[in-house]
Amino acid sequence: MEIGLNHYLFISGALFALGLYGIVTRKNAVMVLMGIELILNAANINFVAFSKFGNFGFDGQIFALFVIILAAAEAAIALAIVLNIYKTFANVNIDEIDNLKE
Repeated sequence: MEIGLNHYLFISGALFALGLYGIVTRKNAVMVLMGIELILNAANINFVAFSKFGNFGFDGQIFALFVIILAAAEAAIALAIVLNIYKTFANVNIDEIDNLKE
């Protein structure tokens, strides 16, 4: 049995669904960030799979590399914000931090 485009799309869809579930259902900011990372990884799998099976050359891999760089920058900045929120409120639950409006 050969691994085809459908297999990659199934894995990518499952990762996207897990990431979306993690974003919607979790109250912890770190878990929401992990859900965003899963969604970005699902996009990377799609980029590489369509590049491989669509004969687009290395365009998919280049886009995936840019997404990885974006994810690393997003993780660093978001974790700095989460640490600052924890230092200020001693809590990282998204629902309980509503004092940022003031």
